Amino acid sequence: MIQIEIDKGSGFCFGVTTAINKAEEKLATDKNLYCLGDIVHNGIECERLRQMGLVTINHSDLTSLHDVKVLLRAHGEPPQTYEIAQKNNIEIIDTTCPVVLQLQKRIKKQFDSCPEAQIVIFGKNGHAEVLGLVGQTRNKAIVVENIDDVRRLDFSRDIYLYSQTTKSLDELHRIIEYIQENISPGANFKSFDTICRQVSNRMANIAAFAARHDLVLFVSGGKSSNGKVLFSECKRVNPNSRQIESSDEIDMKWLQNVGTVGICGATSTPKWLMEECKDVIMKRIKQENNQNNNN
Repeated sequence: MIQIEIDKGSGFCFGVTTAINKAEEKLATDKNLYCLGDIVHNGIECERLRQMGLVTINHSDLTSLHDVKVLLRAHGEPPQTYEIAQKNNIEIIDTTCPVVLQLQKRIKKQFDSCPEAQIVIFGKNGHAEVLGLVGQTRNKAIVVENIDDVRRLDFSRDIYLYSQTTKSLDELHRIIEYIQENISPGANFKSFDTICRQVSNRMANIAAFAARHDLVLFVSGGKSSNGKVLFSECKRVNPNSRQIESSDEIDMKWLQNVGTVGICGATSTPKWLMEECKDVIMKRIKQENNQNNNN
């Protein structure tokens, strides 16, 4: 009989849990609630909340709304969003993750005290959290995604390096080392480890989890940056790892000659979805056993 284990360390992080709980709380009393962007990078969870009345909007929609309630998700927003809300008499339900909020404040303080320096953010261009961080600098911060981007910095000027909270700690250290090796003697360089430990610690945990199973099913939405990083780690440790968005994508052929299956996911993956995947596998195994017995 195949053994199936769901990773206890996978599932929503604190920030996402808070945002979804707040959305459910508001939807229990209000017919409609707007959310600026997908509340979580998981299409199935977004659809569940949509059916409860959550309406996802974009920044363009926000400018035309008046006298409504809008939830800001855990990723955070730039100052301009709050200015538009105040102008349009929009009630903001702010669920920005405390870790992200603290980072925004640090970057704003640094920019206000030394606006001529290069404020560099290690993150994904266009990511919601990164847009919120860049907004603290009047959009003057420089976003770097990799070493190639770092090489384009002006090493004769001061550099203050921060990181998107969900990036790889190892990659951040490589970037720090590169800047330290290339910064001019007359320029200052300061780096700040702003990676969320609740997220970064999952790398080691998920590697250990993936290593002890014959097959790993990594459940994650395609938009999740965190999901891409964690699945890559699963694949590195266990080549027999598959990424799926829902139980519909499970192929029972994957389970041939498999003794143990590990089900895990990203910080944007709901626990109920991982449990559903386990239930579907168990149901299909039972059906196959019944068919074989009847034959």
